[in-house]
Amino acid sequence: MFVTTKGLVLRQVRYKEADQILTLLTADQGKLTVKARGALRKGSRMAAASQALCWSEFTLFGNRGRWTADEGSTLEQFLGLREDISQLALGAYFAELLDTVCPEEQPAGPALQLALNALYALSRGIYGPEQVKAVFELRLLCLEGFQPEVDVCGVCGRTEPDGVMFSPASGVIHCAGCAPGAAGASVALDGESLAAMRHIVSAPAKREFSFAIAEGSLERLGRACELFARYQLDREFSSLAYWKSVK
Repeated sequence: MFVTTKGLVLRQVRYKEADQILTLLTADQGKLTVKARGALRKGSRMAAASQALCWSEFTLFGNRGRWTADEGSTLEQFLGLREDISQLALGAYFAELLDTVCPEEQPAGPALQLALNALYALSRGIYGPEQVKAVFELRLLCLEGFQPEVDVCGVCGRTEPDGVMFSPASGVIHCAGCAPGAAGASVALDGESLAAMRHIVSAPAKREFSFAIAEGSLERLGRACELFARYQLDREFSSLAYWKSVK
């Protein structure tokens, strides 16, 4: 069976002398493992299309649950990322998150669109990397069923919590005097960072990155979103550690 599909390359691993094993994220078929034949050969038309963080179109052949690509062409290379090691490292973190939360061969249209929007914004410098990172972390977890409760205090129900805090482990905001009911330190928010979290959770996809926030509030937002991803997914990310070392 031959299929033509568009996919974001999340990962590439060398296989034998001239092939690569790619992890692709597609809209209709979700995450796919694909053998790109001849991708490492000199002059191969697959070489550019199979680079990590490339948005490419592939012709795939499927047989007994295994996919092979013989043809591929790039649609968007996000060249701005490849000119800055820090930006590229952050893109790699996004790819690792997607690889972690997106299941094999299940539709992933919203997650893929979020990823493309984030990489485009990062590559073109439309928003700062810290803002793109915070939006991507929180919105991706929302799409995958980990949406936090940010409308009211998760303990007393106040709509405007007193001394607002966010519990990454519980996934709730709460008043400074209310216990969130889960292990792990809560993160102090302010008005701007709370408003940003509410925006990220509820905004239409085309406006999820579109908000203004002061630097201090952005730091609070970034810490809350990063810890939320770490607690909910229960793992550390090597690509995140690397990004922090080079940013």
